[in-house]
Amino acid sequence: MDLVHDGGSHCGGFANLKPGAEYDALYTSAQCRADADWLVGMNGSRAFTLRYDSLLSIGRVQTPTLSLLVQREKEIRAFVPEDYYEVIANFGGYKGTYIDGKKQTKIDSKEKAEAIVAAVKGQIGKIISVETQRKKTPPPLLYDLTTLQREANARFGFTAQATLDIVQALYERHKMLTYPRTDSRYLSDDMKPKMEKLLNSLPAPYAEVVPKGEDRVNPGKRVFDDSKLTDHHAIVPTGKFGAALNPNEQKIFDMVVRQVMAAFSKDFVYDATQVITEVQGNRFLSKGRQVVETGWQKVNPPMKSKKETEEEQTLPGLTEGMEVKAKDAKVQSKKTTPPSPYNENTLLGAMENAGRFVQDEELRRQLKERGLGTPATRAAIIERLITVGYVERQKKSLIPTDKGIKLIEVVPIQMSSPETTGRWEKGLNDIALGKMDPEKFMASIRRYCAFLCQYAVTAPAQSFPKREYTPKKTMKKTPAKKAGNAKQAGTP
Repeated sequence: MDLVHDGGSHCGGFANLKPGAEYDALYTSAQCRADADWLVGMNGSRAFTLRYDSLLSIGRVQTPTLSLLVQREKEIRAFVPEDYYEVIANFGGYKGTYIDGKKQTKIDSKEKAEAIVAAVKGQIGKIISVETQRKKTPPPLLYDLTTLQREANARFGFTAQATLDIVQALYERHKMLTYPRTDSRYLSDDMKPKMEKLLNSLPAPYAEVVPKGEDRVNPGKRVFDDSKLTDHHAIVPTGKFGAALNPNEQKIFDMVVRQVMAAFSKDFVYDATQVITEVQGNRFLSKGRQVVETGWQKVNPPMKSKKETEEEQTLPGLTEGMEVKAKDAKVQSKKTTPPSPYNENTLLGAMENAGRFVQDEELRRQLKERGLGTPATRAAIIERLITVGYVERQKKSLIPTDKGIKLIEVVPIQMSSPETTGRWEKGLNDIALGKMDPEKFMASIRRYCAFLCQYAVTAPAQSFPKREYTPKKTMKKTPAKKAGNAKQAGTP
């Protein structure tokens, strides 16, 4: 039986049906969104295509998204690396990194770093500080589509579109996951008994590690929160198992199942220790982590960054005042690094949290709630940018092409800035709440389209690849056969 979508799950909904008229404003808002996107995309694309005699695609969401990529590329190109140094001391059972009075590890000159090595190597030092804090990391929230796409990209290198196609197949064809095109990471309160049944019915290999007894916790509002539901709830298994999945489908399904198991598990608990060792007036910082309770990470181990791995050295029993010997010390030469280019994981995150690029507080709030695009459209937007030649995939990175960079240089700032999307989202939200006249909104869109067309006429000179004209093939008319011939051929 489908544990999430069995017949009884709809009774509460039918018992609380509302008049359709209550959703008229929501419909009007959606209609305005569709009309506005079409008008801006059609007029903007046509105007700039004619201005530069090149096929140029403009869009309310795709152009600000391209702008994010272009700005990051410009930051990378303008970056000038700088040399710096660190000193690592080996105290036998543990290592420490030199820190200055501000607890910074960077040393600006090699000579200074080598002087520190010469001063401490082979010398006796003393532990002047040992601080241990017990910390807890709660389980991750359930998956919405964007989070699932981001993690699938980080873990397996799947594109956002590939993940959407896979999860859609798991929903439509295999019936093993709930509706995937969701931006919610919560479930409704009435799903509590169904999720309990789901956890108790998990087959191998999940049955061996699913939290049971004292290990299973009531997640409360971290999972079940009606106030945070949108059109749909989080992505969870339906309770159907056993379908023949291909390897990629199995990977995505496994991610979703383990995310659910983790949500009903205990916190990950660990002791974070910082030790400061002083040798000849030079201080060295050592960090360690001791796991106290594995909790949810037993069923869903997270990906660890290089920094987290480095901080997980196991420190021996150290106490304040203990004398230790710096058995060795070395200088490590390093360079400052430029910002990383966007990949699908980080770009999806930037699109989802586009409000941080906006100064206006009210617009930032609107974009926090909506972002650039929706979970269902972000993958298509990325693919669209690649299809029209604005962006290229280089291994895992998304790099804007010269054509994409040039487009952002010639379109008005209103077109490339997330602020425009924020203003639209505020207007559309006000229409859905009945606070704004839809015709007033559409009038502003028409004025905006007129502005785009006028701007294109005097837009700065730029060279784009010229359009290639391919004449359409005309269908040749076939002369009708004579009745006699038709009859001879057996035609009625």
